Amino acid sequence: MDRERLTFPSVVLQATFQHDQRSPAVSGSIRRLFRWTHPMNNALTMKARIRLPIGLLFGLLLGLCRASAQPTTAEPDRNAIAIEALSRLKGMDMEANPSLKAAVLKVLESTRGTPNFVKIVNDFQLKGQNAGLLEVALQHPADETGVEAARLILASHDLALLHDALHGTNSTAGAKIIEALGNTHDKEILPLLVPLVTDETRDVSIRRQAIRSLAQVQEGAATLLQFVEQDKVPNSLKFTANTELNAVRWPELKVKAARLLPPPQARNTEPLPPLAELAQKKGDPARGAQVFARAEVGCINCHRINEKGADLGPALSEIGTKLGKDALYEAILDPSAGIAFGYEAWQLELKSGDEAYGIIISETAEELTLKDPKAIPTRIKRSEIATRRQLKTSIMPTDLQQTMSTQDLIDLVEYLYSLKKPPANP
Repeated sequence: MDRERLTFPSVVLQATFQHDQRSPAVSGSIRRLFRWTHPMNNALTMKARIRLPIGLLFGLLLGLCRASAQPTTAEPDRNAIAIEALSRLKGMDMEANPSLKAAVLKVLESTRGTPNFVKIVNDFQLKGQNAGLLEVALQHPADETGVEAARLILASHDLALLHDALHGTNSTAGAKIIEALGNTHDKEILPLLVPLVTDETRDVSIRRQAIRSLAQVQEGAATLLQFVEQDKVPNSLKFTANTELNAVRWPELKVKAARLLPPPQARNTEPLPPLAELAQKKGDPARGAQVFARAEVGCINCHRINEKGADLGPALSEIGTKLGKDALYEAILDPSAGIAFGYEAWQLELKSGDEAYGIIISETAEELTLKDPKAIPTRIKRSEIATRRQLKTSIMPTDLQQTMSTQDLIDLVEYLYSLKKPPANP
């Protein structure tokens, strides 16, 4: 346990002390902990510093829980200090300490439906909390918190809970849960989602989302292609299957998808003019901005321009200052030719048999964080990785020009070229 982990924010302690002056159990622990964590306090040896805070943090946590019925304590502040204390106590054996377990469960209940609920469940490996995790997955199916909640439910093998949730009467909720499950990239989703694809009694929105989620897992994509071969995919789902399966990253499945489900022709089937000719053409930047935001083109799903878009690929707010029109065309038509540093795609094989794919956005000696093609970050422990391989292909899809006409492409490049760095003030 290092000193950094034991450091407790003094500003939080001061704020909480102000709200808990009439609660001796809380304020006494805070005063002692504040003295210990004050940057000017160098009297204690490092050995004493390592032993002392556990008792203080434990006492602080219990004091906060006992004070929870007192109207003098502000609820948000009390929760914040309790959660901060818990983050320093994770890893302790709660079964050997009933008081700690009761305190943790009390704080957990106050955080239900929030990211902190997922964090506490994960930090203390709490069992029997899948109903609360499901609530978070339903509320946040496309962000880190909701995906981690879904991953924890799958790891518990509580498939009955997920089955009941997916077969409820609320199709919107069911589709969100399926989305969260797909974003885990876990092959455990197959027995839950595969039957939905061919179940004609289910709402079409549920079945479409099941296809989207299954296509994110290699075994799921292979199963979908088998359904296509067996003519088990109805016309109402073929467009979704076509779009998702032709976009998979596994070469053998991509070839098979192109054979079984030929991609739709581009809106403008005529050959593109030579690059030099394209670079000389003038487009409409206002219309290009509309092309950038189109769902079928997908630029805005990966790139940020000012306050709009996602942080998967490089930000494009000033791209016109960095690249000329010819380079912009090349980046769109051949995205793997020049991959920006830090945006290389990685393929990870996990010891569990699962895989992960995306861009590594941070890495420490213990874990790395991988952002998938939907810009959702996932933390993976290095001890769980069997192999890792940097890919030569960009995470940006190829043949992007097939989603637009020649004029759309010209307008898009004109818009990107117009995004310049503001001139410096004189």
